[in-house]
Formats: sequence, structure tokens, C-alpha cells
Amino acid sequence: MDWDDTIAAIATAVAPGLGSVAIVRMSGPAAESIGRTLFRAPGQQVWDSHRVLYGHVVDPASGERVDEALLLLMKAPRSFTREDVVELHCHGGLIAVQRVLALVLAHGCRRASAGEFSQRAFLNGRLDLTRAEAIGDLIAARSQRAAQLAMAGLDGGLQRRITALREQLLDQLAELEARVDFEENLPPLDAAAVVAALTEVRQALEALVAEARQGELLRDGLRVAIVGRPNVGKSSLLNRLSRRERAIVTDTPGTTRDLLESELVLEGVPLTLLDTAGIRPTSDAVERLGIARSRAALAAADAVLLLFDLTTGWSDDDQELRDLVPDGAVLLLVGNKADAAGLATGAVAPTGPGFPLEVAISARTGEGCEVLVETLLQRCGATELQGLQVALNGRQRELAAAAAAALGRSLEAAAAQLPWDFWTIDLRAAVRSLGEITGEEVSEAVLDRVFARFCIGK
Repeated sequence: MDWDDTIAAIATAVAPGLGSVAIVRMSGPAAESIGRTLFRAPGQQVWDSHRVLYGHVVDPASGERVDEALLLLMKAPRSFTREDVVELHCHGGLIAVQRVLALVLAHGCRRASAGEFSQRAFLNGRLDLTRAEAIGDLIAARSQRAAQLAMAGLDGGLQRRITALREQLLDQLAELEARVDFEENLPPLDAAAVVAALTEVRQALEALVAEARQGELLRDGLRVAIVGRPNVGKSSLLNRLSRRERAIVTDTPGTTRDLLESELVLEGVPLTLLDTAGIRPTSDAVERLGIARSRAALAAADAVLLLFDLTTGWSDDDQELRDLVPDGAVLLLVGNKADAAGLATGAVAPTGPGFPLEVAISARTGEGCEVLVETLLQRCGATELQGLQVALNGRQRELAAAAAAALGRSLEAAAAQLPWDFWTIDLRAAVRSLGEITGEEVSEAVLDRVFARFCIGK
């Protein structure tokens, strides 16, 4: 990829009739000259860094005014990419901003690939890799807590923790390697102190890996399938939790023919609720398709709310549905229609295989639903998220786990009283893994994979 060229992209969401302003962003050595070619600023406005100019984007070939706009020039290195950056703030929508982008591309810019602005910021020393990835997490955040977690990464909290751990390992590695080469000229190494230092870092990494799983709940959310026999109240529960009429509710069994999804945030955790078609034998071809999709959703769910009717009790059909729940999924047995059955709502201790109720609710009135949500989040490990300050993403978690495993092997070499150079083999691997998290040791191929997940224009 050529880093000496000038790139351009639309840096805002584009949709018809939505958004009053759209931004076309350029970054690179020709950004200012292209801006001067296409932008006409009336009067005596001064082209200076970090100054906003008013005017029009004009097609030089025809003299046509393409759009009324603002231009913002940010001279290197005082820009996001540490290159010359020009932003054209145009009218939103579809047509105007696309015409401006087409002019920019026709006059010397290359269309930016996904995440290329952020990748240039990293390569030019503006960001370390953890901060760059935090930008992507902030853009993709689906809840306030996820955004706060991303901001902690953007402020450097994660980078500081990883860098401190890596420096501790580098200190121990330097001591060990010095003994490998010059042991006869140096005082004896305190092996117990080295073991203690490596153990401390390993424990810190294992804690970060455990916290990362909680962070994934905030970033990725949970897919929760609501399953049960026909007419047990699945759609009513979906509507109740979503606080809107997302699904059609009737007394006729089999009303839900397709998989319905509803996105919501409960206690700071993004949830995708899946209202499934009631699973039962049927000759209706459309209902059979819905049931097939329900089975697929059940297999892919992080958690399952198995709803059954308290007025009729736990049945063999309910037990068959319970047997379909995959082993890795969180399962919560929820009795509905507690009001009709004359039962109290809320958490219930299981009373045995014949009536394995855990939470009793009334989807019609909403009673017990608050307890249902609390119990679900507790089962999924989301109740410990309030104290979470920083969290590794999936790539970072794998590298931290690899570093912890490498330290474990180094400690095994220490326990076996092997020579110093055996200690250093896996210690170097741990240092490399932590360097890949912050970007101090990372290949271009890895960078391409990281930034390819970003949106175009960022």
C-alpha cells in the first residue's frame, strides 16, 4: 500500500433524508492543493491551519457550483493522521456528498480503504494500536457502558497497563540474558525474585483475560432466544422487554411464523432478543420454515429463556425443548401467566424435575420481568461489569492469554532448575505477544486485519 499518496472518503454516515451535514475527508501531501482547486471561498478569507472557511465546492471543468460547504484545513503534524488533512463539510443526504467525493477522487485522491485514516495515524506515531482499536470500539458501541470502556482505551488506560507489564518482563529478560553471556562477571542472580516477578505479571495477565470476557458482553452483547411451545407468551415477553409492540400477539397458536429480532440495552448490556416460532409438529409449510429458523437460533444463542405456561405446568413438550438447548448456552426456565395461575411472581427455587421453575412472570402485566432481567444478566456474568475499567478485545485477549501461557512455561523451566537460557525462550515469546497488543511488535499483515474491521472514512 502506498503511504505517500492522498486518500479520501466520506467520513459520516450517508442516508437519504437523514443527517444535515456530511464530511468528505482527505489526508496526504496533495490534500491542501486539491482543496484549493475545488473550493471557492469568497472575500478575503485566510487559508490557515485549523481555520474554517465558508464557500462552495466548484467543478473546475464546468464552473458549476456542486455544493455550499465549509472547509477545514489541518496542517501536519496537527491532525489526526499527522498528515495534511482537509475536510469538506457538505450537505447531508446521498447526492451532494457523493458528487463532492467524485470530484475529489477525480483530482488526485485515492479512495481510502476501511480504517486507513486510523492506520496512518498509527504508523505516523499519532496513536498506539490499543488506542486505534478503541476508536473502532467507540464507533461500534451499542451502550453507554461500552462507550465508556472504549474511551478508557482511547485515553491510554489499556496501553499503560500492557506497557508496564511488558517493561517488567523486559527487565527480567535483560537480567537473565546478562547471566547467559556474562555470568562469571556479574553477582549471582536472585532466582526467587525473578520467579516472583514473572508470577506477578502472569497473574495480572490472567486477570485481564478474565475481564476481557466481561468486556465482550458490553461490546458484543448477548443473543437471547425466547423459546417455548406455541401460545405460551413468547411474543408478549418480547414486546414487554422491548417496551414496544414488536411482535403480533393473538390467542391463536402458531402466530409467529418467522424469527423476530429486537435490539435493546438492559442494565448497560446490549441484548438481541430472538422471538422464535413455537416448536411443534405442523403441516403448515410456512410455519415449518419458522420452526427450522427457531432451531438454528436456539443453537447459536448465548442464552435461552425457556418459557412455559404456569396454568398447565411443565410438560413433556417443554422437556423436549429443554433437551434441545446447546450445552454452552445459559438456560433460564421461566414460567409465564403467573397471574392467571394465581402464583406470586419473581425468583423461585427449583422444586424438582417435575416443576423446574426458576422465575415466575406475567408477560401480560410485566410482573416479575425485572427479576427475570436481573437473573438473566447474573447468569451471564454481567453483574460484575460496573467496576470494569479497561477490557481487552478478542485479538488482545488471545495475545494476553498467549503471553500468560508462555510465562507459565518459563516458570516450569525455573521450577525444573534449568539453565538461564531455557527461562528466556518463553519469556521472549511473552514479550513479543505483549508488544503485538500495543503495536510495538506487529507485522503489516496483522495491521491490515485490524484496520480492515474499521468503517470507511475512519
